[in-house]
Amino acid sequence: MDRFATTWAELQSSFEPNKESLHPGGNVSTYQDLENKVVLVTGAGSGIGQAIAVRFAEQGAQVAVNDVDSTSASATVERIVESGGAALGTPGDVSNSSDVNGMFDAIESAMGEVQILINNAGLVGPMLHFFEADEAWWRKIIDVNLTGHFLCAHRAARPMARAGSGVIINMSSGGATRAHRAFTAYDATKGGIEAFTRALALDLGPYGIRVNALMPGSIDTSGLDSDQRSLRGENIPMGRIGEPADMTGPALFLASSDSGYVTGDVIKVDGGMLAQQRSATVDIMPPSDFPDVKDL
Repeated sequence: MDRFATTWAELQSSFEPNKESLHPGGNVSTYQDLENKVVLVTGAGSGIGQAIAVRFAEQGAQVAVNDVDSTSASATVERIVESGGAALGTPGDVSNSSDVNGMFDAIESAMGEVQILINNAGLVGPMLHFFEADEAWWRKIIDVNLTGHFLCAHRAARPMARAGSGVIINMSSGGATRAHRAFTAYDATKGGIEAFTRALALDLGPYGIRVNALMPGSIDTSGLDSDQRSLRGENIPMGRIGEPADMTGPALFLASSDSGYVTGDVIKVDGGMLAQQRSATVDIMPPSDFPDVKDL
C-alpha cells in the first residue's frame, strides 16, 4: 500500500488551494462546508472524473483520485498538487473487490474515512450491435459500470453510517432513459445505476447518508473535432456540446449542505438534450451499419 501514500505527509503540510489556477473558467463558486472533506472520485484520470476531482480540490477538499490507469491517476494528482491542492493517487479496478478494499484502506490510513464518494468510473464501449456481442463483453461492462458502483458504495457506507452523515453521487447517462443503438450493455448499466441510486437512498437515508446521481448528456471527454462537436451541438437546445467542467457545479451542489434535503434523485446535466425527442443524426451507429441478416 506504500504506493498510495508516499507523498501525503508533504502534501498535507503545504496544502493551500489556488482556486484561480485549478479552475480555468474563473468565478469559482465556494462551498465552505466541503473544506477538508475526504472525497473519493473514481475514474478520475481524465474527462468528467478529472474535472470533478480538480473542482473539489478547489474547495479545500482532500481528494483521493482513482483510475484503473495509474499513470492517468498520477497526472490528475500532479495537476491538483501543482495548483496547491491536496490529492492522493489510489489506482485500482473498481470491479475488483480486492482493489476496492485496498483503495479504501489506503485512503483511510492517509486521509481518514471517505465522507463523499463520487462513483464516476465506467466503460462506454466497445460499441457492438447485439448480434456481434458476447457474454464476456456484457459481463465486463456490467462489472465495471454497475458492480463497481456497488462495491465502492458498500465499502464507503458503513463508516458514513457510523459518522451519521455522508454523500454518495453515482453517474448515470441519458442511456438510462433514451436508448443508444449498439449500446445494450451500457444502457442497461445506466438504467441499473438509477434504480440502485433510488433503492440505496431508501436504505441509507435513516443513517444520514444522501444518495443521488448525475445524468450527463453529450459531454466531450475525448477531444472531438470541430465537425463532430458541431453535429452533436446543433441538436442540443443550449446550442453546444457539454464539457467535463459542466458536470462539476452540480456535483459540488449534491455534495454540499445546500442539497441537504435532496436524496434518491437524478439531476440531468445535458443542455436540454433529454427534454426533446432524440435526433437520429446523433446516433453513433445508424441502422445502415447493422449486420446483414444473411450474415447471421
